[in-house]
Amino acid sequence: FYYVGPIDGNNMETLVEVLKNIKQQHEDGRINKPVFLHIKTKKGNGYEPAQRASDKLHAVKPKFNLPKTPSDTPQTPPPPPLTKVFADALVKEAEADNKICAITAAMPGGTGIGIFEKRFGPERTFDVGIAEQHAVTFAAGLAAGGLKPFCSIYSTFLQRGYDQLVHDVALQKLPVRFILDRAGLVGEDGPTHGGTFDLSFMGCIPDMLICASADEAELVNMVHTIAKIDDYPTALRYPRGNAYGDLELPSEPRFLEPGKGRISREGRDGTIAILSVGSRLRECLKAAERLEQFGISATVADARWVKPLDEKLVSWLAKDHKAMITVEENSIGGFSAQVQQSLLEAGHLDGVGRTPLVFRSMMFPDRWIDHDKPEKQYEDAELNASHIVAKALSTLARAGVKVAAPQDQDSLLRVAAP
Repeated sequence: FYYVGPIDGNNMETLVEVLKNIKQQHEDGRINKPVFLHIKTKKGNGYEPAQRASDKLHAVKPKFNLPKTPSDTPQTPPPPPLTKVFADALVKEAEADNKICAITAAMPGGTGIGIFEKRFGPERTFDVGIAEQHAVTFAAGLAAGGLKPFCSIYSTFLQRGYDQLVHDVALQKLPVRFILDRAGLVGEDGPTHGGTFDLSFMGCIPDMLICASADEAELVNMVHTIAKIDDYPTALRYPRGNAYGDLELPSEPRFLEPGKGRISREGRDGTIAILSVGSRLRECLKAAERLEQFGISATVADARWVKPLDEKLVSWLAKDHKAMITVEENSIGGFSAQVQQSLLEAGHLDGVGRTPLVFRSMMFPDRWIDHDKPEKQYEDAELNASHIVAKALSTLARAGVKVAAPQDQDSLLRVAAP
């Protein structure tokens, strides 16, 4: 290597000049080796609050430093972030069970583990730094020693620890509890931080139990549930954002039986079933309400578990409906693959002795979803209620069910719009 540096990375004029010189020397043939450019920067340089905060203010947002003007109208506080809902639930579980401990990979604020640390201190809280591979193997060691580790990592960053997840946790069948924050699309953080693959890369691992919360109450119940599971590795995924705020959090959380889903809305005519997993459930329920305008009474179910899948629920939906749609916040190969395999093995798609079920899936498209507000990202991904309505109508048409649908797509979208 040809070493250059260290140079001040916060001095843009110097940095640009050095880069130009290196490029020119390469072109002139004066440097014929790879260049190692050593740059030193200061986090939040020039903005004192960012310099003081080691775990936040990593990026600049518009109007970030403008003073907030007081309002004459009392402001209703927003619902709490789901991260805080998770952290408070974990603290409650840990107060009742001193074997519970928490692990983060340099993200105590982002994952809520900082709240756990304030309550229990460093004796039960471990920040391993930006080393997700070590976090996973460390969690495996703690589990092998009889503790109950909650390893809280953003969904996208668990990809770094996949080998350890397979060999150090799952193969040993160790009861590590993985908390996958930021599952789904993540707004301004963009595609690098989107949790779009975890149901695919975890769903193929033997002995892995995977659940996904539809709302804040389910999140609390699922934290309680995986705290009680001591014979399998488990994973709980939940999205970025705030709680809905219209649900009472359970004071005494319920144990949700693995592999057991629920019916959220029972249809009346056996036409179509919408099977959701995770936080698109409310969009599915909105879609079902709008389908009533077309004379369709849809059943909506929440699978809760990706593994083990509720095969009894899937089979009942298949037998009692002409068509079925799955909805998930994941790429191809995730929840829908589990459901399709179950349908195939049970013969629901064969058409032997009955008309075969018409089955369709809704998931993230096979492309990157760029930075935007989450609601616009889900519009881009075509996973909002209007898209579920459109998919339901096209699926029912394939099944030979006549519906009183508008003739053109524009009318359809006007009917389906929020």
